[in-house]
Amino acid sequence: MEWKLIESDAALATLLAEHAGAEAVAVDTEFMRTNTFYPEVALVQLCFGDKAWLVDPLPLTDLAPLRALLQDPRTIKVLHSASEDLEVFDRWLGVLPEPLFDTQRAAALVDHGFGMGYRALVLDLEGVDLPKGETRSDWLQRPLTASQCEYAAQDVAHLLPVWRKLQGLCVAQGKLDWVLADGADTLANFRADNLNFAHRIKSAWKLDRRATARLHALCAWREDTARSRNKPRGWIIDDNACLVLAETDPQSLAAVERSGCLSPGALRRDGEALLALLAAQRDLPESELPPRLPQPLEPAERKQLQALKTRAKIIARELGVAPEALLQAKDYEILLRQQLGAELPDPPAWGGWRAERVIAPLRRVLEAAT
Repeated sequence: MEWKLIESDAALATLLAEHAGAEAVAVDTEFMRTNTFYPEVALVQLCFGDKAWLVDPLPLTDLAPLRALLQDPRTIKVLHSASEDLEVFDRWLGVLPEPLFDTQRAAALVDHGFGMGYRALVLDLEGVDLPKGETRSDWLQRPLTASQCEYAAQDVAHLLPVWRKLQGLCVAQGKLDWVLADGADTLANFRADNLNFAHRIKSAWKLDRRATARLHALCAWREDTARSRNKPRGWIIDDNACLVLAETDPQSLAAVERSGCLSPGALRRDGEALLALLAAQRDLPESELPPRLPQPLEPAERKQLQALKTRAKIIARELGVAPEALLQAKDYEILLRQQLGAELPDPPAWGGWRAERVIAPLRRVLEAAT
């Protein structure tokens, strides 16, 4: 495997100038995130042809050429399972790689397996069994070892051959636009940053509207605090603490302590801030309280949901797509709740090819059942 380490602004600028306007570039990253909220970038791997370029971010000061590459509309950015790489680039460079061709997503859309890991996909399409010895390596150590560099180079060098084969399948099946549209949706969803962790907390649907307001506020505070301190969410307060505080609405540090939901350190560090947050929710007028979170589906509704998923499998087979690639699991419940009268917005990914090929026939199934 041929590779070269890039360790200066001048070398990076020269490399990217030589490949400006390339049809595609394979991109991968190595990063560390053990006790931080944000990933710490440790290496960026690029491949325009047969050679891997390992960009060491630690000595770089001029990142403009790399930003320009990631935003160049002439060059397709080929990544595999891009979500964590997006976090790296967003935090480090403030830009995202586009247009995006995600090889994991492409494999699913040509019915070549859903959620395939990079190693499995390379073995399947290229017949190469990649090493995995440096998976848990310390990528922030310097100098990088020859073994680390070889591993990192292997991680990106096979992406372009895999891309060429998948792109050929996409073109033959008329799905290249589907893959690129899914890449655009991935970026749009990442930028939207509309995570609502209250919806993910088990039993939160039992809370009344005011307690639900407290839960939303607690989850938002935890998110902001985790980001500002660059610590994992669970290191701030965990889901159980959010739920207990929302349920009990304690009005003193002693009451919080009696609830047992915070560690002594968290109580000492954030107890007063949490009490102030909870107090603010008591002053909200009824008109500003959020709705309660949706209750679990009734047995008859779960039966409708299962029928919807069964129909989706038939659609997937007709389209030659892995069933899991049609919609996210939560989307089926959104469709059903919309049919039952809930005012829920359509997710962005329901547009494009899915609107006619997937969403419309599934809505007809629901309409026929009511």
